[in-house]
Amino acid sequence: MHKIVISVTGASGSIYAKLLLQKLLAAKDQWQEVAVVMTENAKEVWRTELQDEAYKDLPFKTYSTTDFHAPFASGSGQFNTMIIIPCSMGTLGRIATGVSNDLITRAADVVLKERRKLICVVRDTPYNLIHIRNMETVTLAGGIICPATPSFYSVPKTIEEVAATVVDRVLDLAGIDVKTFRWGK
Repeated sequence: MHKIVISVTGASGSIYAKLLLQKLLAAKDQWQEVAVVMTENAKEVWRTELQDEAYKDLPFKTYSTTDFHAPFASGSGQFNTMIIIPCSMGTLGRIATGVSNDLITRAADVVLKERRKLICVVRDTPYNLIHIRNMETVTLAGGIICPATPSFYSVPKTIEEVAATVVDRVLDLAGIDVKTFRWGK
């Protein structure tokens, strides 16, 4: 059973985090524990983009970015997957350079050192060379960079369906079985 950390940073794309959390709740038979960490900027972006504060009502245990007593701040906590969605380029840069200045970057460091699964859903565009090099560094360290780039071959009709093409891909990468469009089926 999966033990998953979901981190939400202040990059645009709160819809991705919201859909991911909803889909994880629907797949609760596939995970043992889900923990959530949100930056203050993430909460502000969520309020701006989604026009609500639904993050306050999450049915998962939430942690402050300063709570280094969280179980996933140590490899002994045995969380096997971390998804940063959306992942700001600042967060990615701190992970790439080993700067563990908050719970999100500390947990990412732990996941990488323990050779577990780190999925960074980067959202910024275009990328500059620093972004590209940071993505390379995290990839070489064992992380997965999954840009929040939707697909359209499933012919999505709503913004939620467009965003779900990214979220479903992230869940696939995390090893969560979801019912979704599959090419050639």
